[in-house]
Amino acid sequence: MVSFLSKKWPNMERQTTMVLATGNKGKIAEIRDLLVDFPVSIKYLNDFGPIPPVVEDGDTFEENAYKKASQVARIIGLPALADDSGLCVTTLGGLPGVRSARYGGKGLDDMERSARLLRAMAGEKDRAAAFECVISIAVPTGQALTYEARCEGLITKAPVGDNGFGYDPIFYFPPLKKTFAQLNREEKSRISHRGKALSELRAEFEKVLTWIRMHLPEEEKFT
Repeated sequence: MVSFLSKKWPNMERQTTMVLATGNKGKIAEIRDLLVDFPVSIKYLNDFGPIPPVVEDGDTFEENAYKKASQVARIIGLPALADDSGLCVTTLGGLPGVRSARYGGKGLDDMERSARLLRAMAGEKDRAAAFECVISIAVPTGQALTYEARCEGLITKAPVGDNGFGYDPIFYFPPLKKTFAQLNREEKSRISHRGKALSELRAEFEKVLTWIRMHLPEEEKFT
């Protein structure tokens, strides 16, 4: 029996290895599932032992995503994929933005950060906000590809829903009339900022693999 993979990729033994610059098991599983039809071997940071943490001090999501991907690619010597994302609230001038995971200071959990944001918006009529995501794929020599996406919504006045993480309970998506925390995994993957960026990446992944192989030394192209 000839598999779909062997029909599409006759040289399946020539897999390209890619490192995910994250320790988030949910992201790892999501990306592995997304790229299962391609000749790529997905690794993650724990496969390579201790690696110096990346200081995410960029002013944009693109800067931080590239910094993570390029540093991991340079240290490990393999192409790396990283993403950076966050919530941008119009009436707060784009905050919390690139500091979404650190909003309100150190030591706060997701619920406390959401509560801090709701207090900052008390009395505001303009509740417009957007989740943004940038994915960067870098090779050890520094070149990179970038994919980005955005999901528009509104900030609620109180948390609603038990799914998801981060600011999901206070981010309302009007077309589905639900917060992100009320969506199941399939619904969220279809319309979320990260889901859209990953879908765009998957649609072009054959070209991405070609680009990666062009930018790797011959002996590092395949494992």
